[in-house]
Amino acid sequence: MQDQVSICVIGSGYVGLVAAACFAEMGHRVLCVDNDEARVKTLREGGVPIYEDHLPELLARHRGGGVEFTTDLGGAVEASEAIFIAVGTPQGDAGAADLSFVEAVVSEIARHINNYKVIVEKSTVPVYTNEWIQRVLRRHGVDPQNFDVVSNPEFLREGTAVIDFMHPDRIVVGAGTERAANLVRRIYEPLVGGSYYGQPGALPGALSAARPAKLLITSAQSSELIKHASNAFLALKISFINAVANLAEAVDADIEDIAAGLGLDRRIGPGFLHAGLGYGGSCFPKDVAAFHWVAQQRGVNFELLQEVRKINEKQKDIFFNKVLSALWTLPGKRLAALGLAFKGNTDDIRESPAIEIIKRLLEAGAMVAAYDPAAMERAKSVLPPSAKLRYAAGVYEAAKGADAVLILTDWKEFAEIDLVRLNDAVRFPIVIDGRNLYKPQQMLDHGFTYVSVGRPASYQAQQGKPRSGVL
Repeated sequence: MQDQVSICVIGSGYVGLVAAACFAEMGHRVLCVDNDEARVKTLREGGVPIYEDHLPELLARHRGGGVEFTTDLGGAVEASEAIFIAVGTPQGDAGAADLSFVEAVVSEIARHINNYKVIVEKSTVPVYTNEWIQRVLRRHGVDPQNFDVVSNPEFLREGTAVIDFMHPDRIVVGAGTERAANLVRRIYEPLVGGSYYGQPGALPGALSAARPAKLLITSAQSSELIKHASNAFLALKISFINAVANLAEAVDADIEDIAAGLGLDRRIGPGFLHAGLGYGGSCFPKDVAAFHWVAQQRGVNFELLQEVRKINEKQKDIFFNKVLSALWTLPGKRLAALGLAFKGNTDDIRESPAIEIIKRLLEAGAMVAAYDPAAMERAKSVLPPSAKLRYAAGVYEAAKGADAVLILTDWKEFAEIDLVRLNDAVRFPIVIDGRNLYKPQQMLDHGFTYVSVGRPASYQAQQGKPRSGVL
């Protein structure tokens, strides 16, 4: 019989909503709290406010049963054994994480602790946040015997977050008492014990009943540092391969071959060795900055993180210059921009290199037709349609009459374009690929001039002439 735990998840954003759905999938009873009444109404009525594979399926399966949505934080806290804090921790001006939302939530939790609770940091927070949460609770008069605070960082990739949650590389728990650690063990037992993977309808993935999830118990400080260190290291790998790509391009080498050679080394591995426009999203930029800020506050010289950020920013400059070099001048040029999200399989445009590049192209006088399979509505809030920017219904509509096609996001759809049809649609057969989705010879064979990242450009000897009727 499933050992059901009553759980409160505070925050129905990216992390909170995925956590709530996945805890319900494990067999627990979940109350997901948000102070946004419209968002809660949407979730109750079957809406899914974020684009994420498997999330609609899990919410449909468990809504009104395993998971319920509410604005009543106090009632949810009182009814729950474990309280997961999954609110935003945006980056402040100095790079530090803004923990004001966390503090506000903790203050509200304090008013409703009626018996022993385990309060779990799920938001990405700097080291010693666990200690500060304890201080805030005590300042509000909560008996220390009635709570423990645990760090349980998330390691989710947007686009694969549900599978990452249910088939994790590791589950990290920073707990100061065995009592708290045992409750969190109960929560994750379906994954750590393997029972979830043998049940009918279990989401498929890398783990199984014979190879279940691994649970690592640490101190709270170690757990908090593991999250920031993990993201900083992955950002480092991305910036490293992009720096190597710039060198490869300078000596006419191929970064895809180099990355393959590096990735075959078991000590390095192939993940995050994809040269391109650099990293974006809600995690890497913020977490690298916050990790660097924490190091500075403790007197640790961690300038490597500054270089990681500089290389990442430089990649966008390099790509913009590739566009300029391919087209000579930009005023009046028509460009098809394929991709708005910071990566494929998500509608998240936060810190998206694609958005920044499109802004720069528009400022330079270009006219842009943009398309993304999921992120166009979100993009319109920061890039509203105008005389110079329109949103297309598909790849070929965006490409119609274009002087060049820019690939800015690594959607699978963009790696499977009908190149004959694309060539027919464009004004000039020029593709500038910021994600290296194609082989240079393949593009050359289809009549394209092809410019990518970390590889020699492939130029057609004859560009052809403008299609008649295109203004």
